[in-house]
Amino acid sequence: MTASRRFRRRARRVGFAGATAAAAIILLTAAVPNIDENTAVLQGLDKVTARISSIRAPVGMPVHFGSLEIVVRACRKTPPEEPPEAAAFLEIRDIKPGEAPVEVFSGWMFASSPALSALEHPVYDISVVDCINASSSSSPSSR
Repeated sequence: MTASRRFRRRARRVGFAGATAAAAIILLTAAVPNIDENTAVLQGLDKVTARISSIRAPVGMPVHFGSLEIVVRACRKTPPEEPPEAAAFLEIRDIKPGEAPVEVFSGWMFASSPALSALEHPVYDISVVDCINASSSSSPSSR
């Protein structure tokens, strides 16, 4: 059975939103060579203050947004000649003082379909914007 036929059968079973997810997963896993990047660019929304923040999260390093601790395990995007798509595998824990950390999200988030696999939290929203290769040297260039 061809990949497109399997995709069509799966799309009928899971509906349109699932078909979009399946297309993104196929695009990022098999059909197109992926570019692994070392930093995820995330967008965080504090629903209480309506403040939007840009978050740069290096792969494997925890970053904090409010009471959330976000660890990016992988960040991949398609090559420039393909339709744009970026996806990151995130592990998000809610850490409140005096309480044990609670895992609130673990899985892939896609830049093109943020509602497909979204963080469900009463105060915060996190979405993937892009995957980049951040340079290790942050010193300004001399003239």
